[in-house]
Amino acid sequence: MRTRMRTQPTITIDDLDRRIINRLQDGIQLVERPFKAVANELGCDENQLIARIERLCAAGVLTRFGPFFDAEAMGGAFCLCAMAVPADRFGAVADIVNAHPEVAHNYERDHALNMWFVLATETLADIDRTAKTIESETGLDVLQFPKLEEFFIGFKVAA
Repeated sequence: MRTRMRTQPTITIDDLDRRIINRLQDGIQLVERPFKAVANELGCDENQLIARIERLCAAGVLTRFGPFFDAEAMGGAFCLCAMAVPADRFGAVADIVNAHPEVAHNYERDHALNMWFVLATETLADIDRTAKTIESETGLDVLQFPKLEEFFIGFKVAA
């Protein structure tokens, strides 16, 4: 399994950065000043925490920072999709696919189906519409793998 990453500047990660990364994976409370609450837990101040999160994102250490919404629980839909993309077109096709706001989690894999991404939309019909639009724009088939059953694995990566 490979994740296609943009080249980012190299930074040094210290103990506080590691504690921030590990702590953020447990979620943030919905309180008036959520960063202040987390900063208090970690023994730093709110501005320092925010600056470090911004630095980790800018350097590519954190590839995404934000809420995770369950589209189905909110009345929407999502679907795992895959494409077989010629290696010499991978970057260009990734740019086309990623330009769609419905696309998340786009990864390159060592497989005939080498591009995998998630579509999250307001309706099931929007899944099909977005997939067909991507097919039209790229000239490549978008295979859809709808969820049959949900499993929560609690994935976390220790920094």
